[in-house]
Amino acid sequence: MSPKTLTFHHPVAFWTGCILIASGVIAHVPMFVHSASMGYRMAGMEMSMTMHVGMALIPVGLIMAFYGMMPRLALLRADNEVDLHFHAADRGGLTWAHWTLVFALFVAVAVDVMKPATLGFVMPGMTLEYRISQHAAGTLALVALTGTALGSIIWGRIADLLGRRSAILLSALMFIGTAICGAMPSFTWNLIMCFLMGLSAGGLLPIAFTLMAEMVPAAHRGWLLVALGGIGTSAGYLLASGAAAVLEPMFSWRILWMLGLPTGLMIILLNRYIPESPRFLASVGLRRQARAVLDRYNAVVDSPDDAGLPPEMESRGGFWQLMTGGYGAITLGLIGSGLAWGLVNFGFLLWLPTNLREMGMDAAAANGLLAKSGMLALPGIVAVAWLYHAWSSIRTLVLFVGLTAASLFLFFVIGLTGSLTQGFVIAGTACLLISASGVIAMLIPYAAEIYPVHLRGTGAGIVAASSKAGGILGAGVGVVGFFENIAFSALWIAVPLIGFALLLLRSGTETRGFTLEAIHSQIARRR
Repeated sequence: MSPKTLTFHHPVAFWTGCILIASGVIAHVPMFVHSASMGYRMAGMEMSMTMHVGMALIPVGLIMAFYGMMPRLALLRADNEVDLHFHAADRGGLTWAHWTLVFALFVAVAVDVMKPATLGFVMPGMTLEYRISQHAAGTLALVALTGTALGSIIWGRIADLLGRRSAILLSALMFIGTAICGAMPSFTWNLIMCFLMGLSAGGLLPIAFTLMAEMVPAAHRGWLLVALGGIGTSAGYLLASGAAAVLEPMFSWRILWMLGLPTGLMIILLNRYIPESPRFLASVGLRRQARAVLDRYNAVVDSPDDAGLPPEMESRGGFWQLMTGGYGAITLGLIGSGLAWGLVNFGFLLWLPTNLREMGMDAAAANGLLAKSGMLALPGIVAVAWLYHAWSSIRTLVLFVGLTAASLFLFFVIGLTGSLTQGFVIAGTACLLISASGVIAMLIPYAAEIYPVHLRGTGAGIVAASSKAGGILGAGVGVVGFFENIAFSALWIAVPLIGFALLLLRSGTETRGFTLEAIHSQIARRR
């Protein structure tokens, strides 16, 4: 690849911004170290002048880094003929360059998942140090989920305006800045920083899938997208739990937040393996830059006939294109499935052990239920990736959405009849975990495949936000007792979920083996 494809439009501004952000975080370390003699308890401490200066450096650094990646499209287009019939390569196999990209995005996804997964490990220590109730501490998770939902939408739009690579790196830089949450002396500051952390973390995941979808050849795109989601998410949870087990006893819960600095820097240092999408470059008229990216991947440009997209299908629409025409029903089905998944994952499953205990199951058996069922659910991701790649993308998604609804109907029967046979309950829970894990593993990858290039980041971001919004809704209705009746809550989630599955079956399009342009063509013809 030409060196120009790896540099920034204003490199001095970008790297200066990175240094300022890192310096702003490091400025909080002395106070953290000073608190070692107190068991790293910083609640109520007076913030030093160094910390105030550090907090000021972070937004200045973000602005400079943002400017550093701001594309000067008018100047770049001067030497590039705008060609709307440019089609990125989708033929051929995976090269070493593809695998380095997969590795870089895998690290990004794992780090992205790790930060919000840390919430469960910091809340006990935070509750003790700030002397707040568990209910008050629970607002931290709600604030973080709200941030991730908004972040998915905001960063998705940024990816469509400034590029996929820029969105990923800007998200990582904001991620680094929120590491100062580990040195905040008050719970209020933790809430603010946790919201900002959610904004950065929520945006990285859908954009990573968007870039992957646009870079990987069609023959390998499906299984790699699903595998990236499944394995990357599992790695993120393992990193969070491992860091909590090893570091928290030595440095308190605060160190888990401060890990945002080294992990975020890791993503920035991997930027040389994260190219800009040639499809995005071509869509804004930067054909020469798009060809330079493809050269590194030993790829040639497909002709419009190879891509299967008639010229009239390349017309650019606005945001509402996602909600109308051929995309409207699919978007509704994906958003509905995402909301239902959030209700299941952040509501039904969280309350399940409590409900089983109240129905008469032994406490130890109820507490170990999710762990046993989770072990049975692990092979499910492999099955999902294989079915998505070898059978059908849309049918596999519909199948797992339907299985999630069927598992909920099973719990409706359990709650209605009071049947608590442990094997029966474990089977139902394992089925629910497998199906729900399969849904979230496919939901964002499928969205990244179906939307047109100029709205792909936005569409993937909206679908990702729906799963977070479902979590917010789940937390809200859980407080008012929605999940206390296992039969009632299972039924009220399962019924609309069946409707969304039928909607996707009727309106969804097959993506397996098709180029992204051909997929867009199939949907656009439904106007």
